Amino acid sequence: MESISSTLKEILIIEDNQSIISLLSRFFDLKKIPHTEATNGQNGLNLIRQKKFSVILLDINMPEFTGYDVIDALEKEGKLKDENIFIFTATSISESEESDLKKRGILGCIRKPIQINQLLTMIGA
Repeated sequence: MESISSTLKEILIIEDNQSIISLLSRFFDLKKIPHTEATNGQNGLNLIRQKKFSVILLDINMPEFTGYDVIDALEKEGKLKDENIFIFTATSISESEESDLKKRGILGCIRKPIQINQLLTMIGA
């Protein structure tokens, strides 16, 4: 099986916090990792439907259309397990919630504030 790092072409960041988007964008620019940004879940879902991304970094708690909504929509469409999704969360989620998300196809959970080294290890960059 190919690792994510050997196929890392473009990352999609779905995050409503502009400070986090800016931080990740600058970091990925320095590492020369192509990336696309969506500031809400609906726009992010539309991008996923249009293009294949190597990794999707998904904020789970966004107003109106949450990360859970993105996950539910992809699961209904039968596409969730085809995506390499890591969720971001500033709130605590229980081990059972995290386990349920992993059973559904989510690869991992990254806690905010984001530790860049942890993020790089998780996504294989």
